Amino acid sequence: MQMLTGMGLLLILGYIGGKLASKAKLPPLIGMLVVGVLTGPYMLNWLDPSLLVVSQEIRTFALIIILLRAGLGIKKEHIRQVGTIALKMSSIPCIMEGLTVLGLTYYLLGFSLAEAGMLGFIIAAVSPAVVVPSMLDLKGKRLGEDKQIPTLLLAGTSIDDVIAITLFTFFLGLGTGARESHLLLDLGRIPLSILGGVLLGGVLAYLIVIVFRAIDRRYTEKLVLLLGITIIFVEFGEYIGIASLLGVMTIGFILFELIPRQSKEFSLALGSLWVVLQILLFALVGAEVNIQVALDAGMTGVLIILVGLVARSVGVWLATAKSALNPRERLFCMIAYTPKATVQAAIGAIPLALGVEQGATMLAFAVLSIVLTAPLGALAIYASAPRLLKKAE
Repeated sequence: MQMLTGMGLLLILGYIGGKLASKAKLPPLIGMLVVGVLTGPYMLNWLDPSLLVVSQEIRTFALIIILLRAGLGIKKEHIRQVGTIALKMSSIPCIMEGLTVLGLTYYLLGFSLAEAGMLGFIIAAVSPAVVVPSMLDLKGKRLGEDKQIPTLLLAGTSIDDVIAITLFTFFLGLGTGARESHLLLDLGRIPLSILGGVLLGGVLAYLIVIVFRAIDRRYTEKLVLLLGITIIFVEFGEYIGIASLLGVMTIGFILFELIPRQSKEFSLALGSLWVVLQILLFALVGAEVNIQVALDAGMTGVLIILVGLVARSVGVWLATAKSALNPRERLFCMIAYTPKATVQAAIGAIPLALGVEQGATMLAFAVLSIVLTAPLGALAIYASAPRLLKKAE
């Protein structure tokens, strides 16, 4: 089946899957994930291989759209309200989960330290593909907005992935000898990566505003320029090693501060575009899931992933300890930080491709973490939010 035909099929079936999930009182993304699993290469194999080759690029583009849209809805006072706690939320839970999985696989499965570290931080990353759209939905419903809980989780998720991927890269270098690995240097790159993403995103946003004020064009034409610039920025950011997805949110945030009227038009247009892209994003994430590989991880895999999630939840509780959040809101943050999908699908197979001895087991754990947490995490977010979060006036 040709790539465009496969894309059309995904859009139609993903739309139907989303509607059926909504009818069953489930988040639409669960239906889209299921469609991806069923049509993917490990089940019915209806998708052209060329579509799967560009799957990562399509998913990245969808994330750019949703993170830019998220930034276009964040105000300066929101950042002041959640800034410090967002940094804690982005680091403490991720590191606690990664180290817990590292310890369990090292002692229970006999992994080397490097292999256990790779798996620990493959599993530790939270999924922006699930969390970011969910938080934007909650912002639209005004749930948790009085204390900016969706904004807190939006910011925390973006930085969480930077930390997980950086530490995964350190252990990958340690285990493969592909480069010299120095823990302190790699840890030092994390704040530099975050700062670099924010600063470059901020500079780019100011330049965009200058250009937009100098040209007399319709919002749609300016939006085309904005999307082109942000895509190149993300690719360039990944090349030089900065938190480029966090930079995309920064671009949206500064545009909203400087040109609010145009930003609202951009946000509306991106919302319409997201209707299409969310289907491709979740369906293509589902297409990466090999159920048989997930089953290979067995009950040991389930146990290790669940204990890791407990450690993450403890980390969230510690990170929010001295905040203004009440126990119910802190519980919601714990639930919202459980889904895995994007990072696990992107890097789960890298150790196997590089010939790491336990690479097949790592891939099985990565896939199992998606199967367990993406649908259940999304369902738990939508089910718990009305009960645990206060609706802002």
